[in-house]
Amino acid sequence: MVQSLLVDDSGAVNGVRVKDDHGIKEMTAKSVVLACGGFEANPQWRAQYLGRPWDHAKVRGTRYNQGDGLRMALDIGAMAYGNWSSCHSTPICAEWDDYAPRKLTDKSNRLSYPWGVMLNLKGNRFVDEGADFQFFTYALYGRVILDQPNSKVWQIFDQKAVDLLEPRYSTSDPITGDTLEELIGKLDIEDKARALATLQEFNAAAHDAEKFDPTELDGLATSGIAPKKSNWALKLDAPPFLAYSATGGITFTFGGLRINDKAQVIGVDWRPIKGLYCAGEMVGGIFHGNYPGGTGLVSGAVFGRIAGRSAASGVN
Repeated sequence: MVQSLLVDDSGAVNGVRVKDDHGIKEMTAKSVVLACGGFEANPQWRAQYLGRPWDHAKVRGTRYNQGDGLRMALDIGAMAYGNWSSCHSTPICAEWDDYAPRKLTDKSNRLSYPWGVMLNLKGNRFVDEGADFQFFTYALYGRVILDQPNSKVWQIFDQKAVDLLEPRYSTSDPITGDTLEELIGKLDIEDKARALATLQEFNAAAHDAEKFDPTELDGLATSGIAPKKSNWALKLDAPPFLAYSATGGITFTFGGLRINDKAQVIGVDWRPIKGLYCAGEMVGGIFHGNYPGGTGLVSGAVFGRIAGRSAASGVN
């Protein structure tokens, strides 16, 4: 495990200090590329930088992203940059462990909420499920869900939505009911009367399926209720009804390091730190508040290639 960066008398990074089964040793190199992720697995850092209730969020990925690379860089004077108080989050199954099983990769996701309704444990809707396609809202809504009572919600669907659910829903069994009353009765919602009234109010404000189009923003919006559902607002009227639990899971953090166009890490003196490069989730300033699906992979590929080339050629 890498513990710290080595810095020579000129201020250039020239290796790392590591700990293995035999103790601590130093490994020298002409340059070092940091590409070891954010601090999403570190509850203390999450509480410090992201605030409540992120300290108890479930982690979608590895338990080893503790912010070590960021700490090592900051310790030698690297400049923190970007949205340190925000992160990539997503609705995931509330029944999964604190860390998603690696063999199931990202199959904890619960992203088909545009085709149904979400209720918190008080029995209320709390967000516009149809504001946009899920890949433009899920990173934002994961955060909203985590901030609900007990950080848990229920996603409610009827049979019109079953064929639209992502295959990842098959990794858990839904709770079902032949009526909305029966379904609500099986859920751990505190105010069941309020929950049933919420669904009845939604149905009164929603539409039949005649003009429903899941391939575009179809404009089928509710009227007279808050929050509004802006698209795909279909009545829940085709039993049996299904409910899947969801909580907010954290994927990676947005705060990182400032770099230049050569992927060199910039110091607090606004000069590049010789021999130190950065890529992946450690690059700050890429995302702020929200996240369009897949762009983290693009960022990792682009800055990884730049950092590799710069390090190999000895750009200073």
